[in-house]
Amino acid sequence: QVQLVESGGGLVQAGGSLRLSCAASGSIFSSDVMGWHRQAPGKERELVAYIVGGGSTKYANSVKGRFTISRDDAKKTVYLQMNSLKPEDTAVYYCRCFTKNTWGQGTQVTVSS
Repeated sequence: QVQLVESGGGLVQAGGSLRLSCAASGSIFSSDVMGWHRQAPGKERELVAYIVGGGSTKYANSVKGRFTISRDDAKKTVYLQMNSLKPEDTAVYYCRCFTKNTWGQGTQVTVSS
């Protein structure tokens, strides 16, 4: 069984930065595909970024060049570095293990203008 716990959310001004962490426990391996989604109020949940075993990454167009996803397999942790934040980045951010179909509980990110 896999569990994912996010941390690092909070309130930040536009233009600021935050780093989200997703700590995994259980049967998580370096080959598992990990990612981040987000859901803003009144909107559908959307994919932000994912990273596969070996380190290849993919980003939504809306965050490309501002967000960076990375992983530390020894620590079983996935990170989302978010720079140049905009008010439209405000959402609950969820960590996901695609290969194990597991989600974290989410962490709130609020960007003030």
